[in-house]
Amino acid sequence: MRHLQILILIMACIFCTGCDMQYDMLYYPDSRMPAEAELATKGLAFWPTGPAGYRGYVAGGRSGGTKGTVMVFHGNAGTAADREYYVSPLGALGYRVILAEYPAYGGRKGRLGEQSLVGDARESVRLAAEKYEGPIYLLGESLGCGVAAAAATDASPRIAGVVLVTPWKTLLAVAKDYYPYLPVGWFMKDRYDNADNLRSFQGRIAVVGAERDEIIPLTHARELYALLPENKRMWIIAGAGHNDWALRMDAANWQEVMDFVSSQ
Repeated sequence: MRHLQILILIMACIFCTGCDMQYDMLYYPDSRMPAEAELATKGLAFWPTGPAGYRGYVAGGRSGGTKGTVMVFHGNAGTAADREYYVSPLGALGYRVILAEYPAYGGRKGRLGEQSLVGDARESVRLAAEKYEGPIYLLGESLGCGVAAAAATDASPRIAGVVLVTPWKTLLAVAKDYYPYLPVGWFMKDRYDNADNLRSFQGRIAVVGAERDEIIPLTHARELYALLPENKRMWIIAGAGHNDWALRMDAANWQEVMDFVSSQ
């Protein structure tokens, strides 16, 4: 009986503190905001305004106009300014690149959590659609897949396609892999259900998986892909892990992915 009481007490503690625990386990914000001079060395500038009101960083496409705007939602650590590795390959293909920053990351105020990040992302997408001509593409990486997929449910902006890098079906499924003996569904407030969010999406969806992903195993990307609408295609980056896939994705891969999501 005493062992049962201890177990109940432990479970009650998990239930009461679980939402805080999930934030500690899921979000790793860096509060550093780069100076304009530092951004310039990366070909970036604050977007849509200066440091006081920025929502991310922008890099223009090649001269003579762009094919559209790719808004990138990054993974759970660091800041958007750390993701300049998107600028060169996408810029070379003729796209304007916006590295969206989350609330509570970088120098931005706000709260962590799915509701906060997704609401902010939708506002950034709407602003980009108002500001720039041409199609909008959403690109999510890891945690950013959940943000991008949820933002794509907003039908008001002209979202032409979605690219998901190292995604999952639902965040709960990933959590159950990590903690198979805990009732994680009881205390997980943030679900990021990518399969459900993209169920009715009308544009094209590209899924990019890392063959040796040690953080979100490739099986999660495959499970999501199987549930997506038919207008889809999947790439698997051979030999890539969760954090080094960008080093193994060459210009030809980027060309194929963007050609697919941009074709009508």
